[in-house]
Amino acid sequence: MRVSLAKIFIVLAVTVTASLYARQPQQENALRSKAQKLAQQFIIVDTHIDAPYRLRMKWEDISQRTKDGEFDFVRAKQGGLNAPFMSIYIPAEYEKKGGAKALADTLIDMVEKFARDWPTQCAVARSAADVTKQFKRGVISLCMGMENGSPIEHDMANVQYFFDRGIRYITLAHARDNHISDSSYDTTHVWRGLSFFGRRLITEMNRVGIMVDVSHISDAAFYEVMNVTKAPVIASHSSCRFFTPGFERNMSDEMITILARQGGVIQINFGSSFLSKELREREDKDQKEVTAYLKSNNLKFVDSAAQSYIERYRKDHPTTYADVSDVANHIDHVVKLVGVDHVGLGSDFDGVGDSLPTGLKDVSQYPNIIYELLKRGYSEKDIEKICGGNLLRVWTEVDRTAKELQAQK
Repeated sequence: MRVSLAKIFIVLAVTVTASLYARQPQQENALRSKAQKLAQQFIIVDTHIDAPYRLRMKWEDISQRTKDGEFDFVRAKQGGLNAPFMSIYIPAEYEKKGGAKALADTLIDMVEKFARDWPTQCAVARSAADVTKQFKRGVISLCMGMENGSPIEHDMANVQYFFDRGIRYITLAHARDNHISDSSYDTTHVWRGLSFFGRRLITEMNRVGIMVDVSHISDAAFYEVMNVTKAPVIASHSSCRFFTPGFERNMSDEMITILARQGGVIQINFGSSFLSKELREREDKDQKEVTAYLKSNNLKFVDSAAQSYIERYRKDHPTTYADVSDVANHIDHVVKLVGVDHVGLGSDFDGVGDSLPTGLKDVSQYPNIIYELLKRGYSEKDIEKICGGNLLRVWTEVDRTAKELQAQK
């Protein structure tokens, strides 16, 4: 019986296709296994986790797996997180009502108590060298960054004070302009950039050895920072404006280029509205509708009637999310723009509410972003830089610059 060439080719094609489909799950499983391994092998630094303020509002024992929130030590170990920067978050209203420094001290006290209460799980880190040393011991390094410069309270001596307390970066402003800088979220633009005190503050932070964080500040303030600073700066939890046109809270390509040219790093925020224009616009629309309803009914957010309305609204308008691949897209964009040495991870876990992307819902899921990078052809060396090496390099350089400046006096 003769078999036509056409039939032979069909059989071969079917066999090859079946073989490829059979191989795909194996390849995916191998990559996921490798991602899990690398997450434990590399130092993972996340420069923005809002656990202290979350726990101030509702206490949970983070030495165990918690019911709420996105951070605890159990899930951190599972995800390979070695150096979370605990955000010492100061709401913007403290600028006017006072008490910013006292609140910062309370939150720093809380982080220090974590280290005293659970010494086998964590320790405070005051340098990149501490992070490396504690990683080798299998202990999570609790680094600290202050989100909002209001606790400086117009007193330059507080820069050294907060350095001595363990603060290693300061986000100059938050949701409103303060005595240091204009905010990207504020429309008043009191200073049209930095205040005179703010410019002096950058110089003092360089001298003391605290990283300058340009997340949250206005574009004009960013450019002033870059003109004043003698050390590299960070954006502790920002993403790329390329994907969210008009959203000043993210960084433009020009800003990322200048940041990188001076040795800095942008740490990608995981919030869905930071990652996608469509999701950003939907969130803005939902927020405006809720705000308008509360205003027209003379309700405050904390009122029970307001909470009932918000709950109904959310059921009728279910949240949509970005995906872990969107985070990888932002990383890709930075790498293509300025190279792999200038991007890292700044999740904003416990800070962006119910807007985290599918596949990055808590600190156990860093292997998913490593998997995405492996799929895209990133080398292990480059992934190590993105996971934490780039941030540790900047931190070390800021320390080196501080020592040089201190030696000049």
